[in-house]
Amino acid sequence: MSVGHRVRPPAVAGTFYPADPTALAALVDDLVADALPPGAPVPHQPKALIVPHAGYVYSGPVAASAFARLWPFRRHITRVVLAGPAHRVWLDGLALPGADRLDTPLGAVRAIEAGPASVSTNPRAHAEEHSLEVQLPFVQRVLGDVEVVPLVVGDTTGEAVAHVLDALWGDHATLILVSSDLSHYLDWHEARRRDAQAATQIEALGPPLTHEQACGATAINGLLLVAQHRRLRVERLDLRNSGDTAGPRDRVVGYGAFAFHEGGASA
Repeated sequence: MSVGHRVRPPAVAGTFYPADPTALAALVDDLVADALPPGAPVPHQPKALIVPHAGYVYSGPVAASAFARLWPFRRHITRVVLAGPAHRVWLDGLALPGADRLDTPLGAVRAIEAGPASVSTNPRAHAEEHSLEVQLPFVQRVLGDVEVVPLVVGDTTGEAVAHVLDALWGDHATLILVSSDLSHYLDWHEARRRDAQAATQIEALGPPLTHEQACGATAINGLLLVAQHRRLRVERLDLRNSGDTAGPRDRVVGYGAFAFHEGGASA
């Protein structure tokens, strides 16, 4: 790294995931191994994924079901375009962090500033945001030393997100990764019903999701628009909620993992 590099330090290490590097690496490795048992057939390489972003004790197994699909292709993917919602700061449009690297307890991830002119630079929007950060240890353990284009998505439209994703789409070396949870704070039965409806809409590439269905609805809707245009197919990998993983069932958060495929047969 050159002298004077700009660093975005971790904000939720020790809360959303372990701060100890050894414990974090072991946890991520175990989650991914459990999601793709030995002897499972090699799937097609996904072009895009939707992955949840809660604390690992809650959403980690669901997130791992998506990242496990990348393991056979870890030497082919060199760039990840990562988009997730702004939870902490109001933001107009989409923003990059203005950083050369994103640090986690596992080390540094190279960040690249890329995208059309509509994408701004806003370090404040990234400083405490967890939706992107919690994906990075999975990226590090599964894909290794890749470049990441980290985009926080604020007050904008699915069409605007689609324009940015399309500009950054690239070839098979680029993965599009959208970070989003589904329903929030419903009881287990109602969450299952609403999350099933959201999953059906994602699989059908529309209609657009609302923010009551998913906190990252805008980023998801942008991906769905690009998927329509590029004729991608969607595969549901997992659909659960915190009541299924580690929490009580009276007030849950929904999690879904989906893979988007270009060409060939569905995985």
